[in-house]
Amino acid sequence: MEITIDTSALIAVIGNEGSKQRIIELTEGGSLLAPASVHWEIGNAFSAMFKRQVISIDVAQEALAAYHSIPIKYIDVPLERTLHIAKEFNIYAYDAYLIQCAEQTSSRLLTLDKGLARTAKQMGISLLEV
Repeated sequence: MEITIDTSALIAVIGNEGSKQRIIELTEGGSLLAPASVHWEIGNAFSAMFKRQVISIDVAQEALAAYHSIPIKYIDVPLERTLHIAKEFNIYAYDAYLIQCAEQTSSRLLTLDKGLARTAKQMGISLLEV
């Protein structure tokens, strides 16, 4: 089974959050997919944690090493479709990339972001519920 995975789910796993085990169970045996933007969103999430002073550079580097060990196939998503999705649903491009990735690959979407999940459902994208 192919699964489009969102940054929120990846951060939960590499940051050892409470939902980590459930996410691992849901994805076990599956192939993880993501738009290339997820890679940069990981960096953005860490920089936000630095600003809030909730993570040290050492912890971030350990989490980054864990992230690099997760086999993810990055999918190219054309910007033209992304813009249409973003406009139609009044969402950020980063969310539209994920929806488009799931749509393009006919995969289920795994996210902890309730707004993204709601929009994906409106578009007929199947979700993996955590």
